[in-house]
Amino acid sequence: MTNIGVIRQQAPPERVPLRTWIGVLASMLGAFMAVLDIQITNASLQDIQASLGATLEEGSWISTAYLVAEIVVIPLTGWLSRVFSLRRYLLVNTALFIFFSICCAWSWNLNSMILFRALQGLSGGVLIPTAMTVVLTTLPQSKQSVGLAAFGFSAVFAPSIGPTLGGWLTENFGWEYNFYINVIPGALMLAGVWYGIKQERPQINLLKQGDWWGIIAMAIGLGSLQVVLEEGSRKDWFGSALIVRLSVIAVIFLAIFFYIELTRKQPFINLRLLRRNFGLASIVNVSLGVGLYGSIYILPLYLAQIQKYNALQIGEVLIWAGIPQLFIIPLIPKLMQRIDVRLMVAVGVTLFSISAFMNSGMTNETGLDQLRWSQFVRAMGQPLIMVPLTSIATAGLSPKEAGSASGLFNMMRNMGGSIGIASLATLLTNREQFHSNRLSDGISLYNPETQQRIDQMTQYFMSRGADLSTAQNQAIASISNIVRREAFVMAFNDCFYFIGIALLLSGIAILFFKKVKLIGGAVAH
Repeated sequence: MTNIGVIRQQAPPERVPLRTWIGVLASMLGAFMAVLDIQITNASLQDIQASLGATLEEGSWISTAYLVAEIVVIPLTGWLSRVFSLRRYLLVNTALFIFFSICCAWSWNLNSMILFRALQGLSGGVLIPTAMTVVLTTLPQSKQSVGLAAFGFSAVFAPSIGPTLGGWLTENFGWEYNFYINVIPGALMLAGVWYGIKQERPQINLLKQGDWWGIIAMAIGLGSLQVVLEEGSRKDWFGSALIVRLSVIAVIFLAIFFYIELTRKQPFINLRLLRRNFGLASIVNVSLGVGLYGSIYILPLYLAQIQKYNALQIGEVLIWAGIPQLFIIPLIPKLMQRIDVRLMVAVGVTLFSISAFMNSGMTNETGLDQLRWSQFVRAMGQPLIMVPLTSIATAGLSPKEAGSASGLFNMMRNMGGSIGIASLATLLTNREQFHSNRLSDGISLYNPETQQRIDQMTQYFMSRGADLSTAQNQAIASISNIVRREAFVMAFNDCFYFIGIALLLSGIAILFFKKVKLIGGAVAH
């Protein structure tokens, strides 16, 4: 990194009333719940499918419905919070999120579950960007780093504990409690937002001059793209007519959306923000989404498939990437006062990529003891990216731009997660086939070493009571299973290589960040 520096300005500390902090923390609780609900059902998806009588493919729409609705509503949040006022918009959507969470627990069949999950995603998607907007609009610059640290906690800690918490609740109480768990925090959030966030005058007149064509184009385009990313690997990508049609729709409507937003005088979301540091930070943010959600997707899959871990055992591994962040994130605002914030992001990206590369040398015996350290390194890196990166991206933005910035920034990270999971699912399948074919080429019944191994295993199965013919078939089947297992392990390693390289490549954008000023711990232009 060349010519990178941070100009520090000493400013008198600004006192923030306790009431304001209560409002900020309440909004963070909402963001935490919404992000948690992306992951919490993954550990209990099989139980939900069995309860509702759904197949594996049908059950995938339980997660897809939530993500599609969420990705569509996130960019709209900045504009709608101005229309109805931030406080009222947040209160209504929090109440709806609690209500639809209860409805999900009460679902009587698959269709009702998918409907309620979509409605839960529509209300939950509001809670993520509004938390960031609350920080940018209610806290002075000198305190924004503290608020953004709390926001970073919700963004990186919630996905780490989601599968663990979901598995524990399912095994001890039932899958319905993955949704009931939102009720008490939701009630606390309602009280905190009602008390801590000031009521502003709604601007209902904005509805008359609303950018409706842009909104419609965005909703159709982003919704179609999200379905393609979520369902593509399950439906063999462009071998599916549905995926082809949705891909075409996504390209057409997203192109229309970009044209409208870049040419309209009053767009509902300001895409011109992408020309600043914000655009470069968004590149790193997409990569953070790839690493954050990709790791949480691929590692549990390895542990379940290769190590045969249950949900609680998987949680024991993942928690090593979660718990350390509880102690690291509170230190970030102080570190931002002493260390170049761009250097912090660079170190964070490097640590996160190193953790991925540490997982790229797994064997069929790699378990908790071996993965603990890579998870710890990841826990060190994620907060160093999230909090300083958000500060750099939002530096110098006016309060009017806060809503658009929050919507865009959070959409980028979620979209990065969807791209990462889709890419990893496809990569895992393709690389498993590649390694399986390569390993199979080295195994032949005419190979003396292979024949010797078959004879040894045949003797073993015969000693267990099988006749000669059955023992030989069992020996050959065992070798086939070993080949497939090793092929999968190598494919999982390739997936972690992909995550590590994606993170490192995004680090190039850090070199081009412009200088920023540091005011009492918060960055600004």
